[in-house]
Amino acid sequence: MNSITYMIVVVLCLAGLATGGMAFLYIGAASALYAAPFFVAALLVGMSLKMANTWERFVVLRAGKLQGVRGPGLFLLIPVIDRVIAIIDQRIQTTAFNAEQALTRDTVPVNVDAVIFWHVHDAEAAALRITDYRQAIDRVAQTSLREMIGSAMLAALLSDRKAADEQLRAEIGAKTAAWGISVTSVEVRDVAIPVALQDAMSRQAQAEREKQARIILGSAEAEVASRFVDAAKAYAEFPIALQLRAMNIIYETTKERGSTILIPTAMVDTMNPASALVLAGLAATNTAGAPRKATA
Repeated sequence: MNSITYMIVVVLCLAGLATGGMAFLYIGAASALYAAPFFVAALLVGMSLKMANTWERFVVLRAGKLQGVRGPGLFLLIPVIDRVIAIIDQRIQTTAFNAEQALTRDTVPVNVDAVIFWHVHDAEAAALRITDYRQAIDRVAQTSLREMIGSAMLAALLSDRKAADEQLRAEIGAKTAAWGISVTSVEVRDVAIPVALQDAMSRQAQAEREKQARIILGSAEAEVASRFVDAAKAYAEFPIALQLRAMNIIYETTKERGSTILIPTAMVDTMNPASALVLAGLAATNTAGAPRKATA
């Protein structure tokens, strides 16, 4: 009994008590029957006056047949003939479900936890077409989850959660639409795999990363070697370029304070020694103000 109905019944009962008490005091005990209509009215109001909240729908049968869906607000029932068989909450509901030790397409056992968001859009269908729609949603969700796991590879299940969520939403929604229930969304919260398999996957990932690193290093070495071949061809075609490169190396080295350069005799013979020593002396003078020693 809702609050408004309860207040009306209390007022009628109090009115009946007051009327009966006054009649008993002033008229006599037999005249206290004047209070009976108030008690009868209070009983009828309590049985017939109902109120539904804005999110509730009352499914009413009259003499065993569907009379209609009432709510929100106040409405009347005919006592004895009318009966409320279901009170449907049309707000968004959540149901958690899981699948334990379900095998993926590549025969890997996994434990998957998920949650479904749904609401009743047709109160009549939810009350008359199925006995317990809440329990049915849980069963349908578990079955659909196991079917989805059995048709998916473990890698896809772990990497593409959104696709799995959308697939579950479509499958569960198609099964529950006939019951007047709409599925808003499905979210897979966790995919748990055995510890031994986690170790194996970790080693596999480590090996893949090491393989990729070696491939990248080999590609870099091949590119460096190719550049060296191109440089060797250029130096062979233009020997003066090799001399300029050697002189540049000497210059770059002599910029450091207190450095000593040891140049092999064969290398000195291939260059112009006078130019190299002059270049080294100029570099030492510019950087430290004092000459550096170049030893051949």
